[in-house]
Amino acid sequence: MTAVATTTTISSETAALIEAHLPLVRQVLASVAGHFPRHADREELAQAARLGLVEAAHRFDAERGVPFERWAALRIRGAILDSVRAVDFAPRTLRSAMRQAEAARTELEGELHRTPTAHEHADRMGISVRALTTLEGRAHRALVISLDAGVDRTDDEPRTLANTIVDPYQPNPLTLLENIEQNSYVRDAVLELPERLRDVVTSYFLDGEASSSIAARLGVTESRVSQMRSEALDMLRSAIVAVYSDKPAEGCHRDRAFAAQVAGRSSFRDRVTAAGAVA
Repeated sequence: MTAVATTTTISSETAALIEAHLPLVRQVLASVAGHFPRHADREELAQAARLGLVEAAHRFDAERGVPFERWAALRIRGAILDSVRAVDFAPRTLRSAMRQAEAARTELEGELHRTPTAHEHADRMGISVRALTTLEGRAHRALVISLDAGVDRTDDEPRTLANTIVDPYQPNPLTLLENIEQNSYVRDAVLELPERLRDVVTSYFLDGEASSSIAARLGVTESRVSQMRSEALDMLRSAIVAVYSDKPAEGCHRDRAFAAQVAGRSSFRDRVTAAGAVA
């Protein structure tokens, strides 16, 4: 039994008393269930109720003339309320004001047979509309909703609140962050290339300059431009792979040194805040 297992020393009489009154735990839970905040975990409250029963059994004194059921019900209820308060972000004064506001709204709805206006609601409570708005704002900020709470069922599968607030048609924020970081690594790698290789890469891929034009400008053949382009791409690829791999960079000493330069060029903050496009 869970409740008995939570104590270190317990007599057989006390254990029997607890065992016999476990149904009382369910009764008290059911009687106060309507007052539970929606974010309170029901299993945790049930555990608190069982511990309240154990405490009641330990402290019960039959000579006082109080029936055990009455004594245990009070202790169980108190344990549940203590557990609820532990996870409640709203102070008691706010909860009390919220209950008064709800009672006033319910009375007006019964009298007017419609939803009361803000002025009518505030007049019934004897406060200004501004004060009522402030109270409702505080109550809203104190509201805690579990993302695991069920909202409906689709194809016999439960649907939680978390499923409804995630837009499947929007990019995943983590994917966007990874893309920005990767683009920044590419930018850093291009900027770390030797000058002539960087010229070939940016002129050919970013500016759309033809190989023949690049060759004429650099005073080399088109074949040499193609070789330089392949060499630069190999260096870029090796550096990016090294950044995202736990293994050391492969290749010649120049490639390993180049990968180290790329990895140390920017901090994480610089990478994710810089523009994704290659400068």
